Amino acid sequence: MFWKYCKRGVAAGTLAGLAYGLFVATVTNPLLAYMERLSDHGDDQTHTLFESTTAAVSVGGGVLWGIFLGTALAVAYYLLEPALPGRGKRKLYVLAGTGFFTLSVAPWLVLPPTAPGAEQALGTTPRILLYLGLIAGGVAVAALSISLANRVSTGRREHSVAAGLAPVLLVVSLVPQLTPTIVSAGDVPTSLFTAYQSLVVLSQASLWLLLAASYGWLLRWDQPETPIKNENPEFTRS
Repeated sequence: MFWKYCKRGVAAGTLAGLAYGLFVATVTNPLLAYMERLSDHGDDQTHTLFESTTAAVSVGGGVLWGIFLGTALAVAYYLLEPALPGRGKRKLYVLAGTGFFTLSVAPWLVLPPTAPGAEQALGTTPRILLYLGLIAGGVAVAALSISLANRVSTGRREHSVAAGLAPVLLVVSLVPQLTPTIVSAGDVPTSLFTAYQSLVVLSQASLWLLLAASYGWLLRWDQPETPIKNENPEFTRS
């Protein structure tokens, strides 16, 4: 049964990762190449080679990244499905949102996505340690959010959603105000740097959304609807 979950995760990750990789190759990479030109004023031949090689790498890397996240989503869904708030496939979107917050949003509150020409206030090792610490903090906040959502799940759905979102919104609003600026635009125009960061956030959020949607579609495809024989069936894994 566990491997069935993993197979769905790999398939969902392939679909979502392919879309993600194509987005990076066609939208993010050209912007990165332009920022590279602004930051180091390199020769056109070097940048042409950069653009041609990274397109294929981005698509392949996107698929691999999608498969990794899809497998992680499947394993987490297998282990945590009964404990997640919501019903049916809504649990998948809760889990995907948790993954996005934990692996992306929480670290980016202090260490936002960087780009060519950006300036870093910390060295590589401190950034890695800080990044891992922020992921651990994100896990704690996500666990608290799920716990609060489950505590009020007996009431109206809006109350459960509000309870679950409260810790996340509190962290997102307070942490950037309390921490110093570690990444700055440097030689790149601030508006362009902000646009790049927005693209990175959008692409990662879309990847997690596609993972949940693809897994849910595969789950429905693997499980054709059958008549319900018991009005109160016990939870069984699929």
